[in-house]
Amino acid sequence: MTRIIIDGLQYCKWSPEIFEEMRIGGVTAVHATVSYWETFRETVSNIATWKKMLREFPFRMMLARTADDIRMAQESGRTAIILGAQNCTPLDGDIGLVEILHDLGLRIMQLTYNNQSLLATGCYEPIDNGLTRMGRQVICEMNRVGMVVDLSHCSARSAQDAIEHSCRPVAITHANPSRWHSARRNFSDDVLRALAESGGILGLSTYPHHLKGGSGCSLRSFCEMAARTAEIMGTKNIAIGSDLCQGQPNSVVEWMRNGTWTRTRDYGEGSEEDPGFPEMPQWFSSNKDFGNIAAGLAEVGFSASEVESILGLNWLAFFDRSFSRQHCVGEFVG
Repeated sequence: MTRIIIDGLQYCKWSPEIFEEMRIGGVTAVHATVSYWETFRETVSNIATWKKMLREFPFRMMLARTADDIRMAQESGRTAIILGAQNCTPLDGDIGLVEILHDLGLRIMQLTYNNQSLLATGCYEPIDNGLTRMGRQVICEMNRVGMVVDLSHCSARSAQDAIEHSCRPVAITHANPSRWHSARRNFSDDVLRALAESGGILGLSTYPHHLKGGSGCSLRSFCEMAARTAEIMGTKNIAIGSDLCQGQPNSVVEWMRNGTWTRTRDYGEGSEEDPGFPEMPQWFSSNKDFGNIAAGLAEVGFSASEVESILGLNWLAFFDRSFSRQHCVGEFVG
């Protein structure tokens, strides 16, 4: 049986060429972003666009609503697409839309994208207020319907609050340890330990702003970072979340950072001197390159079974636990 490769986050400019690279790279499943700042209606339009692409390439891709769908994709030589939102803006302030979005195929949602949201404080806010009252209730609803709570752009307190409040394990789909590289999007050992102890999962990011040395980060350095992270979290709680934005123009990264919330440019993880997408490291520039990560993990001492787990089986086990509906007793306080 071929290897299962699951990427915890991508926002590529999707095209037949990228779909072909997924096939060449043996990519079994990808968590694909359908929303940053979009409203509910705009997000539904993006989901419709994805479903049109899935109809056009039925022998290349399929929608994943369950972990078994990912297995079906692997068996049939296709790539499973897991739809997700990198912000809570699609809710339009209405908790009832969590279930509607889930019905439409959304399986993962971040509580915020860098800023303070209705649900949580983002990692770029100067004051960390943590999870909001609405955030607690939305997490309970996400737990109930089977939608993964994603903390990737949360502040430290928001992440800790969400880990403690959620009755199901949560995810950081794309980030790295801050002790390895101190980007504001990376997380402390304390958060990562709490995540692992709760059964959660971390997708290690290949995006240059999250890497020590940026675009010049070596494969060896990245894989040694993975090994040190496994010492903190265990090998069953780490995976890959590349944050690959293949083919996207620089105008898109400015929109990702600025949305419609500011009239001035906010560069976030970039800088005024270099506001666009950074160059990806040479060992991971496309969906064809997962084999490089596999080889690098083996070289720093991971066993063959551990490499398989990090490349995909850990995500698969996490989705087995996450995508089903369940009764969840949470904190509903007025």
